[in-house]
Amino acid sequence: MKKKIITVFVCMMALACLLCGCQRQSDRVAYNISKEADNFNVTRRLAVINARTDEPVFELIGNFAISNNSTNELVVTVEVGQGVYKKHMVYLNEWTIYVVEDVSGAYVDKYHYEVNFLPEMIIPVTITMND
Repeated sequence: MKKKIITVFVCMMALACLLCGCQRQSDRVAYNISKEADNFNVTRRLAVINARTDEPVFELIGNFAISNNSTNELVVTVEVGQGVYKKHMVYLNEWTIYVVEDVSGAYVDKYHYEVNFLPEMIIPVTITMND
């Protein structure tokens, strides 16, 4: 009886592990689109709107990445040329909202896998042998 309980328990644990690894296709594609946008490969439009007056306050169209450095501030890094970037800080308060629209669309592969080695981050090592 004890063996049956252990066998059932092990099977349930294996099934739980298999189900935890499942990821919806939409989650994977959404992640890949966000990654492409953060790598300046997607043209997007950022609109900041005053919710009280319904007036646009700020609009930006281009290849940019967005991050938050605090709860009330957007950091927008824009690629304006080959290796040339500009940074914009957008303060948000209780009366402003923002919308980001994907203008160009993005081709993403749900099976995409990429490993990047940055040579400047690898510390050179010299091996010497003393006799």
